[in-house]
Amino acid sequence: MAKETKTSKKTDDAKLLKQSETKKISAGGTKKLAKEDTKKIAVSKTRAKKIKHSYKVKDPENALLLKLKDGDVIIEMYPDDAPNHVARIKELVRAGFYNGLKFHRVIDGFMAQTGCPYGNGTGGTGKKLKAEFNRNPHKRGTVSMARAMNPDSADSQFFICYNNCDWLNGQYTVWGEVTSGMEYVDNIKKGDGDNGAVSNPDEIVSMVVIADI
Repeated sequence: MAKETKTSKKTDDAKLLKQSETKKISAGGTKKLAKEDTKKIAVSKTRAKKIKHSYKVKDPENALLLKLKDGDVIIEMYPDDAPNHVARIKELVRAGFYNGLKFHRVIDGFMAQTGCPYGNGTGGTGKKLKAEFNRNPHKRGTVSMARAMNPDSADSQFFICYNNCDWLNGQYTVWGEVTSGMEYVDNIKKGDGDNGAVSNPDEIVSMVVIADI
């Protein structure tokens, strides 16, 4: 068997992040995003300061607590670089959309992908986001949006990079970075085969905006 070149591997990895088919979920097949569920919970200045100190984040309103089976992961978001994506992620998080969703595609040394309500990479909320490509690099701990071939097709699925993936730069919207707990992301169950599909995958226990705790 011919040895795979570094360039071809990067190309194949990039293709894995593009969904060949993204189905729109029917009204009965997705979680409703009721307005009352998406309102920001009031937090006193004293409480907010304690939260900020406890989780060591720059801005509790733009930081997420991602609970995995092995521990807590802190994701700090980039509202200045990807404002629409950050706003949508927070809306979905506050509606409880991500709780219980599977890490359906996980490739050792590359990335862990989640955010599909079907658990197989074909689903979303039906609301597409216009690309907000920025200069933030895809490196270990980067959190970025999965999409189809159309640059403006990101929805709810995202991935966390295990290593530097500079060939993805400028092609996917980077909206955050893991600043604590990356060792727990490393423990997410890996997939088998080239496409990284996972049998009996690990799940997101819960995701919350830290300001809402």
